[in-house]
Amino acid sequence: MGQEPIRTKSLVALMIAFGLVATGPAGAADQSSQVIQVAASDAGSRFVPLGIGKSVVIDLPRDVKDVLVADPKVANAVIRSARRAYIIGGTVGQTNVFFFDHSGQQIVGLDIAVTRDLNGLRAAIQQALPNADIRVEGLGGGVVLTGNAQSPIDAQTAFDIATRLVEDGRKVVNAITVHGRDQVMLKVTVAEIQRDILKQLGINLAGQFGSGGSMVTFNTDNPFPVQGAPLSGTRIDPTLGNPGNRVTATIRAMERAGIVRTLAEPNLTAISGESASFLAGGEFPVVSSVTCTGNICNPTVDFKKFGVSLNFTPIVLTEGRISLKLITEVSELSTEGALVQQGFTIPSLRTRRADTTVEIPSGGSLAMAGMIQEQTKQQINGLPGLMQVPVLGTLFKSRDFINRQTELVVIVTPYIVRAVARRNLSRPDDGFVDASDPATILLGRLNRIYGVPKPKDQPVQQSNYRGNYGFILD
Repeated sequence: MGQEPIRTKSLVALMIAFGLVATGPAGAADQSSQVIQVAASDAGSRFVPLGIGKSVVIDLPRDVKDVLVADPKVANAVIRSARRAYIIGGTVGQTNVFFFDHSGQQIVGLDIAVTRDLNGLRAAIQQALPNADIRVEGLGGGVVLTGNAQSPIDAQTAFDIATRLVEDGRKVVNAITVHGRDQVMLKVTVAEIQRDILKQLGINLAGQFGSGGSMVTFNTDNPFPVQGAPLSGTRIDPTLGNPGNRVTATIRAMERAGIVRTLAEPNLTAISGESASFLAGGEFPVVSSVTCTGNICNPTVDFKKFGVSLNFTPIVLTEGRISLKLITEVSELSTEGALVQQGFTIPSLRTRRADTTVEIPSGGSLAMAGMIQEQTKQQINGLPGLMQVPVLGTLFKSRDFINRQTELVVIVTPYIVRAVARRNLSRPDDGFVDASDPATILLGRLNRIYGVPKPKDQPVQQSNYRGNYGFILD
């Protein structure tokens, strides 16, 4: 074509392009008169993203003479005409390309970033989430998801698709902004009933028999090992015989029936995807270690939680559908299994726990029932041989019996909630006013009682003090 061949220079050629401009005669210039000029730099370079094995065509404003590629392994430049160049991506990385004209001046500089080909990933996300504005960009060897999503489930879906299509799913960064994140209020009712029946019956015999200088003394003490101690200190001690020969029987007969009712109705609100927790109970001290200096010992105390606790994580899937991970626990202090260590008694915890993940509509209820536990303990202690004798064997043994029944029900109701105006909220003390001194002294009232407003045409009657009397049974 009559044009001078275009050469591709290496990095050394760029150093030559910088040049040393001399002001004196050639070969006679002194170092103090030489000036270094930068012929090409990244200051005005244009950023060009490129995929592996992909190419981009660059049209130049004037004829190109030289081209410099910093790292040909990352990207290569091919010149087919004086004003058109082809940039081809080789491997993941970054490099830059400079084009020079016949006078050695920079025409343009390109900052090339070669990443994986993400068009397939973009198409998959667009097909799965057509209404979402999610952008996929490459960063080094990883992928960054940006843009906007209408719900957390859309953002999670895009992230799951990217982790499956990218070779190393750990290099996917989810930077999607979720608009309109829903808030979920969880109303929980925890109801538990415990019924206990305890029975104890024991007879301890003590006496002595003898004649002359010989005397035989016997004593039986039958414990109550199931409870660990008698329920009551009440006892009957009948004595038979004369002071020399006598038998004393200690009778302990106790029975106890008890019921325990536990009810908690916590309400919690959390943003979709976040966790919330609740505890209605307390903390009890536990001695973890004891440090002694001389004769002075200082215990180290930790506190453990007990009571009714709730932890839940809601995720709004679609409008009105909620995925709910729920952990609820009911615990109480117990003397059974208590630990005595270094003079300190550490109580045990009786715990009932439920852990589940369900999908439920807003306003629907889930009942976790069937957590029924029945425990029966019975132990008989006595004198071997004599305790097996019918009827009379009762005099030589003791019986300790426990029957404990527990039933726990947890009812969960999630709601998708919105913010409300302050005027639509009420407090527990709304309308509370202390009663006047005459009403408190004469009628025993603690708060003011408001009556129904009377019609305007009804004559006003003089108020008088009139209170309740007798017994009021709830």
